[in-house]
Amino acid sequence: MTNHLRANVFLLLATLVLCSVLYPAVLWVIGQTAFPEQAQGSLIKNAQGEVIGSRLIAQPFKGDEYFQPRPSAASYKGDASGASNWGASNYLLRERVARQLGPIVKYGKGAEAFGKKEGDGVQADVEVWFRAKPNVVAKWAKDHPAVAQAWAKGDKLIEAYVKGWWLKEDPNAPEPKVEDVAVPFFEEYSRTHPGTFPAVVDKAVRPVNAGEDIQGIFFDMWRQDNADVPLEPVPADMVMASGSGLDPHITLANARYQLKHRVAAAQARKLLKARVDETNPADEAARKAAEARLRQEWEAKLGKPLEEKIHDEIEALLRERREAPLGGLVGVDLVNVLEVNLALNERLGRVFQNQE
Repeated sequence: MTNHLRANVFLLLATLVLCSVLYPAVLWVIGQTAFPEQAQGSLIKNAQGEVIGSRLIAQPFKGDEYFQPRPSAASYKGDASGASNWGASNYLLRERVARQLGPIVKYGKGAEAFGKKEGDGVQADVEVWFRAKPNVVAKWAKDHPAVAQAWAKGDKLIEAYVKGWWLKEDPNAPEPKVEDVAVPFFEEYSRTHPGTFPAVVDKAVRPVNAGEDIQGIFFDMWRQDNADVPLEPVPADMVMASGSGLDPHITLANARYQLKHRVAAAQARKLLKARVDETNPADEAARKAAEARLRQEWEAKLGKPLEEKIHDEIEALLRERREAPLGGLVGVDLVNVLEVNLALNERLGRVFQNQE
């Protein structure tokens, strides 16, 4: 019996050493010597050597001058996964997509038959349509209460504004749940502020009748009234959410769409503003004049519009950075959002530094 016990203890210890010590150690040595970058998590660093993310994990970006990853149902958390479970008939899905498309979508081929021009944005038309329907805000809230409730809970300033409206009616009433009063709030708001929508402007809630809130929130309702007008197709991965935080790539078609409709123009504004800020103009009029002079100087040297030059530079960057699964054997061309956003700042900075 002692021999059997000794053999089992030896087997236990041998298995423990092999599986828990030697095997992990061998893998660690192979990873650190043959694949050091991947073993460290494929980390991406900026010019100062600071880690700003991983090429394996998506992260959102603020500002129109940057490429955006796919929408994430997991809020871009690398350790999470899940889906919204919203079907095509669910207005929460339609509203999320509309909020993305409204500020950027343009008319497509055949729009001339409807008195529109291919390539023109629909944003001004959405705003005109909105202002012509003074009761549309109340109808929107009544038809889609879940969206109105989500709007009321989406910002602390707006939440306080809605609660303040309720308590103003009856100061002695208990503080309400904002989702319970969202629809009555919009019905009253539509009567007292027809043709406008409450939005956060300069850290306060104010009535607006133009801007991205109008373009996004009411794009779907406008589209229902103008269903026959052709719009430019949009890449599917631009509006369909990922169920994981581990989705750092977008298709090359998606990147080119963003570049054409948003990124190039926003980068032009950013570059002009940054350079003019160095001179500290006295007021807004002086700033605009300085930006106009700088644009004229740059375009004279470039021989083309500023946005066109920026578009060409970023398009070249996208071609350099594109990749495809299994070396291109399957799938479509992709670009890593974090890598491209980091590289475009460096590339444009170098190009326009030479324009001095």
